[in-house]
Amino acid sequence: MRSSSTAESGGLASATITLPSPEAALALAGQAEATLRHLEELTGASIVLRGLDLLVKARPRQLERASALIELLRPLWQEGQAVGQVDLNTALHALDSGRAEQHRALGDQVLARSQGGKLLRPRTLRQQAYVEAMERHDLTVALGPAGTGKTFLATVLAVRMLQERKVERLILTRPAVEAGERLGFLPGDLQQKVDPYLRPLYDALHTLMGTERTAALLEKGVIEVAPLAYMRGRTLADAFVILDEAQNTTCAQMRMVLTRLGEHARMVVTGDPTQVDLPPGVISGLSEAAQVLDGLDGVAVCHLTAADVVRHPLVQRLVNAYAERDRRSR
Repeated sequence: MRSSSTAESGGLASATITLPSPEAALALAGQAEATLRHLEELTGASIVLRGLDLLVKARPRQLERASALIELLRPLWQEGQAVGQVDLNTALHALDSGRAEQHRALGDQVLARSQGGKLLRPRTLRQQAYVEAMERHDLTVALGPAGTGKTFLATVLAVRMLQERKVERLILTRPAVEAGERLGFLPGDLQQKVDPYLRPLYDALHTLMGTERTAALLEKGVIEVAPLAYMRGRTLADAFVILDEAQNTTCAQMRMVLTRLGEHARMVVTGDPTQVDLPPGVISGLSEAAQVLDGLDGVAVCHLTAADVVRHPLVQRLVNAYAERDRRSR
């Protein structure tokens, strides 16, 4: 990347950043240059893309901030990986809070490559801490709102450890809260009845390994996706276990699944305490576990927030709006 800057009249300054390829230019600009327009809104700079030259014009401080933000995002657009609004917002927050160097390290932490060729890496500092916790601890409990990557990052790490032969199998489970009368009306056997509840786990596997590879490993039993009820009485050894939607476990169910952990196994428990579907008055096993296990040797308890939401930017605003409503209610 080549850059140059010049002073202009009226207190404005300009800089030209030469991008390395058309793919990098498209990744930074976004569809119909939507990312550049958002970048302008965040920094107050005027940004124009002409071929591979990115022309930035602003007051000196705004120019410095915009240029630093573009540079902080370089690990993404230089690889041709699309820069989204979430990436812009998290990078700008890191820049303004003096944590630019920490955020820059996110670009070097590539966990895997999706079937579509996308590089998968933590996108916020708390996500990075969550990944590091999973790598270092036998049991990790992750709490946070929808869209913070709790389940997906755990699945990415689980698949990587399987491919590196650090574990022999993957076990992904979640409670089927409506495992009573309503499921009985669904067609098929028990596995077909609970499959809709496990669909998010299948989706993550398909993104990482493709449909055919996932199906083959499921058929061989290397990957097992099953409702929580199937875990009772088992010892889960040499496995990477993910308990998803754990806020819908009872305290007894949580204790049951935690004590299934066998030798050379690792477990990640994820959930959103604000989306409990248990009957009124029933305490969530996730909330109890987070309190009981916090500080225990070999256990990490990670808290993700609305700032770590990496879905549509609107999701972050929705999470904050509901959190504010809950705060007022209390």
